[in-house]
Amino acid sequence: MNITEAKKEIKNTIKAYLKKDEFGNYVIPLKSQRPILLMGAPGIGKTALMEQISRELGLNLVSYSITHHTRQSALGLPYIVEKEGYSATNYTMSEIIAEIYDSIKRTGINEGILFLDEINCVSETLAPALLRFLQYKSFGTHAMPKGFVVVAAGNPPEYNRSVREFDIVTLDRMKKLDIEPSLDAWLGYAYNEEVHGSIISYLNLKKDNFYKIEATVDGIMIATARGWEDLSHIIKAYESEDIPLNYEEVRAYIQNTDIAKDFLIYYELYRKYESDYRIGEVLKGNVDSGSARRLGYGNFDEKISIIGLLSSGVGGYFSEYCMYDDYVTDLYNALNRLKVILTKEDFKTALEEVIEERKSIYEVKKTAELLSRRDEKLSLKVLETLNGYRTLGGFDEVKEAFAVEREKREEKTAAAETALNSAFKFVDIAFGKSQETVLFITALNMDKNACRYLEDNPNELYIKYNRELLFEEKDKAIRKEIAELN
Repeated sequence: MNITEAKKEIKNTIKAYLKKDEFGNYVIPLKSQRPILLMGAPGIGKTALMEQISRELGLNLVSYSITHHTRQSALGLPYIVEKEGYSATNYTMSEIIAEIYDSIKRTGINEGILFLDEINCVSETLAPALLRFLQYKSFGTHAMPKGFVVVAAGNPPEYNRSVREFDIVTLDRMKKLDIEPSLDAWLGYAYNEEVHGSIISYLNLKKDNFYKIEATVDGIMIATARGWEDLSHIIKAYESEDIPLNYEEVRAYIQNTDIAKDFLIYYELYRKYESDYRIGEVLKGNVDSGSARRLGYGNFDEKISIIGLLSSGVGGYFSEYCMYDDYVTDLYNALNRLKVILTKEDFKTALEEVIEERKSIYEVKKTAELLSRRDEKLSLKVLETLNGYRTLGGFDEVKEAFAVEREKREEKTAAAETALNSAFKFVDIAFGKSQETVLFITALNMDKNACRYLEDNPNELYIKYNRELLFEEKDKAIRKEIAELN
């Protein structure tokens, strides 16, 4: 299965494990809650996947790379216990078990996930204790707290010489999911995480370069999903500081000489096309028909680059709209809370109470690592606005200030509509009803911000193109399948 399918399966399993009956007992007995074992090549996003799942389910996440542990740190240190008539050896609490209890105390969240990475690369001395933990969820006499689900990840032997094979008895006590690299699955993630457009459009062109691990005479050559995402972050940072991207920088993340060189050449062309076709101006409504027609006669790589630039550019407008819409909605909820408190307190006291409540919620979620970067930015923006209201004289002035925020949201909505309509106009002049236009529609459909904007603000051009082109694509696929059967 791919990473998207694995995410759905893991979430469903965790929900089932944590489901309780009317008496508060877990429906699936703890002994039957098999640890989930994710087996897949390195760099496909197993760790990031667990971070997403824990945030989305509101659970604690305690994460360990098990290769960093010795038998003593995982199992605990031995000490002598004097009993009636004899002495016995006991163990202090495992560092891993202790961290779970610390996390519960720190966050106030009693349920969570214990994620053990590189599970099949443990030392020879630790292996027996770890296998026992996977079966019985305890190190020595110390059991893992109820409400915590064990998820482990490992790499197949062809990727790691240190791998130890699990025996049949252990495997029969685990829920094993094999995950394969999938560009299509990753692209859905990439659009939503706003991975740099040059990387998305490059991989749409060079699909085979998405994931490669191979041994050569020059050493191991690596290109992974993790590498592409990390490269995206550095490209955005460099562009914001006007720092040119060079080969050594790309090679630091995409550790395959040929792919790194190829991507850098593509990236430089991508930036050139962005300037030549004035994509920023196009999305503001200034569509140059001549440039669009000229593109229609361009080569395939150039066309795909422009589709990537348009998709990424429009996606930025959708992201701004969704962020501001969430901000206004959250601020509205805070002001509703302020209105309730005002029935018993004066304005200044009520506002301070709302601010303190918001700060407390933010700190708890941040401590529990339940906030994505976007969520954290949103929470801080609402707090900043509420702090600004301290200079106002009362709730009527707050309402006036909030009206300004709503007007700004309308401006974001209008800007996104202009960008989308202009992109469609440019694409229609350049390509008409072609494969490139289908690619643009597909990119919109994979972007959750685009889908949300279009649900809130139906767009006639999108509906028209989506219905006509994707229906035609489906019809072609069906006809091709029938022909192959015949």
